[in-house]
Amino acid sequence: MPGSAKIRYWLGSGAIAAAGAAMTLVFVINLCDWIFDCGCRSWWDGAVDMCNVHNTHPPRCPWCANGEAFFNGVLAAILIPQTALAFLPARWPWAVRFGATLAAFPAVGWMVGLLSGWYFGYWSS
Repeated sequence: MPGSAKIRYWLGSGAIAAAGAAMTLVFVINLCDWIFDCGCRSWWDGAVDMCNVHNTHPPRCPWCANGEAFFNGVLAAILIPQTALAFLPARWPWAVRFGATLAAFPAVGWMVGLLSGWYFGYWSS
């Protein structure tokens, strides 16, 4: 790859990664409710105000009940594969990498949600 092509690749991949991260950061709370039906709402509509994490009895949303560090770990578990898809398959056209990066959000988010819900016994309560 010549120098200018490398620069375009890195800038384009960075833009793809940033778009994927922005989507994840904006809609992760909606994904939380979609997976756990916990009552979380969009950041601009109350966020966790109605989440079952505030209940005294189970079930309590595993993403919200286990603290900020756990929630940030959930975000990292989604953002890392998204970023990898934005950068690593260099032979893929930018549109394919962009689509894969966006699709990784619900796909990886569901996997992380199912694993954390199972681990913390969310659906067995």
